[in-house]
Amino acid sequence: MIAGVTALGITGAALVTTSMLSTAGASSVWPTAKGSKAVSKTISVSGTYDGKLTKFFGSGSLGTSDQSENQGPIFELKDGAVLKNVIIGTPAADGVHCLGSCTLQNVWWLDVGEDAATFKGKASSAKYNVIGGGAQKASDKVFQFNGAGKLSITGFHVENFGKLARSCGNCKTQYKRTIVLSDIDATAPGKALVGINSNFGDTATLSKIRVTGDTKKKLKTCVRFKGNSSGKEPTELGTGADGTFCRFTSSDITYK
Repeated sequence: MIAGVTALGITGAALVTTSMLSTAGASSVWPTAKGSKAVSKTISVSGTYDGKLTKFFGSGSLGTSDQSENQGPIFELKDGAVLKNVIIGTPAADGVHCLGSCTLQNVWWLDVGEDAATFKGKASSAKYNVIGGGAQKASDKVFQFNGAGKLSITGFHVENFGKLARSCGNCKTQYKRTIVLSDIDATAPGKALVGINSNFGDTATLSKIRVTGDTKKKLKTCVRFKGNSSGKEPTELGTGADGTFCRFTSSDITYK
């Protein structure tokens, strides 16, 4: 189930899958699990882990779905790892942690716990690719970006959520982060698509975003914050496209 893959192989697979999903549009069909597995100890992944649409859920010390920052993840991915065809059920604990570059392909969260996935790589060259899949019932963040590098989310479906992606606003170590959202289906209620720290030079680029069930347009698109490294709550500076930090036009977002 776990096999070594080269960096070139990961990149190639990601590009092919991204192209396919961009043509078809983000899937709005939640998959049916082909089995289930209780996880009492974090599963460490190096290389590729194909869950074959098994539903994994936490038990024992991982049997939580609250907002505790100290929970362990169901999966922990080493630098360059690929996690694909996985359904994360409830309890979801702290979802997935990526310690470096990673690819999450066709991964689905039925009920997000603290965060669906947290990206923690320290290299500015780190690349985190979320390709396909979806998440729902996230009272706060879906994707937490604590590390350095670039996060790309493509062909993803999200509903009933706080923020789809958030650059950490108060981590002890801060970085300039790049976030790209493309071919996204977002179903209300939701608070924001993405939050970034403009004072650290973060950027967010949005394209082919489809929002359903938000006739009053309450969902914020791109929120700019003044981040800090002291642990204090970050200050919101503004929202919407500004051409510098939040990069998109009105035609990049459609409402249904």
